[in-house]
Amino acid sequence: MNAPHRLRLDSAALVTNWRALAALSGPAACGAAIKADGYGLGAVEVARRLAHAGCHDFFVATWAEAEALAPLGLPVAVLHGVREEDMAAAREGFAWPVLNTELQVARWRAAGGGRCDVMVDTGMSRLGVSAAAVSDSTLDGLEIGTLMSHLASADEDSPLNARQLAAFTALKGHHSAKRMSLANSAAIGIGRDYAFDLVRPGLALYGGVPRAELAGTVRQVVTPEAQILQRRRLQPGDVIGYNALFTAERPTEVAILNLGYADGYWRGFSQRGAARHGDARLPVLGRVSMDLTAIAVDAAPDLAEGDWVAIDYALPEAAALSGMSQYELLTGLGKRFDRVWVG
Repeated sequence: MNAPHRLRLDSAALVTNWRALAALSGPAACGAAIKADGYGLGAVEVARRLAHAGCHDFFVATWAEAEALAPLGLPVAVLHGVREEDMAAAREGFAWPVLNTELQVARWRAAGGGRCDVMVDTGMSRLGVSAAAVSDSTLDGLEIGTLMSHLASADEDSPLNARQLAAFTALKGHHSAKRMSLANSAAIGIGRDYAFDLVRPGLALYGGVPRAELAGTVRQVVTPEAQILQRRRLQPGDVIGYNALFTAERPTEVAILNLGYADGYWRGFSQRGAARHGDARLPVLGRVSMDLTAIAVDAAPDLAEGDWVAIDYALPEAAALSGMSQYELLTGLGKRFDRVWVG
């Protein structure tokens, strides 16, 4: 671990967020979506910490993601179901599929079946079997653990939320699944009517705030930190970076960071983002490039080459500054970072 940039990851904040979301969900079990490598933080270490805290339901997108978690021996569901190419891995038993299409249902049944979940489309028109397939013979004989659906607009006050809730509620008593699950992070914020038997938070576990109701409830988990590659002084009239977006109007102390859009620190932070050193705010100067970012360090005269600074990365604020969604800011964090868990 000697990269010139790292992610400082707060174990206590991650666990606190999961417990807070569980409390908001009442008697429903609280799982964890850890797809996209734990939303960019590292799925294995996220899962290890949440399992120790009491989480018993984990969700990934693909069988490769599930296989990476197999040494932990955790209960993992694969949200994208099972393709023909996935069957060999699926029969190994380290995870089970969330069946999304009638073809996946037939494929799973023909292979001998076993534990599975089923996704039903209640109005998002993305993945899922039809509501009719839940009540006819399509799912007969399957060992269904959870019947689930997904809201299209849970982060908004949309009438579609209530329509999807009603459609999903109407399925009660028409299937053999042991549990029902509808709510992601945002839906947890809407209210307990959406919780059913199991909630599946993702973004909010990692410090994202998809709805105002969750502001103040979840804590920031990830803080990028970058090392200073060079410190230099600009004179009035000097420009910095590609396309000369910044021109110094006065003598300006600058630090060049080992950080750029190849790491997930996007060009949208150009002239908008900032780093921190103690209480000092150090604004980004000029354009963020692939591997380098310049910051003003007049407010931190003690900083020198080789020192580290923290990057402002509170997700709602960073999303507003960069023009990227909170999801993109998390999942875009690059593989070049060292990931350092604390707390």
